[in-house]
Amino acid sequence: MSDDQPTVPIRCPECGTETRLPLDTVGDALERHNESRHDGEQVATVDPAIREQVAELAAADLGLTDESN
Repeated sequence: MSDDQPTVPIRCPECGTETRLPLDTVGDALERHNESRHDGEQVATVDPAIREQVAELAAADLGLTDESN
C-alpha cells in the first residue's frame, strides 16, 4: 500500500470496530467482513458522513445538482 493512497473510514457497530482502509480495497474488505461476521447482512459500512459527501460530489460531477442557488 502506498503512503499517499487515500483511505476510507469503515465502521462496524455490531463488532465495535472502526478502521481506515485503502480506497481500492474497501468494497472487497466490507463484503468479506459482512459475509464472515454477519451472514452477508450489510452491517459494516463506510462512515455515513463520508458516504454522503461522496454521493454529493458524484451528483455535482454528473450535473445532477442545481448549483444556481
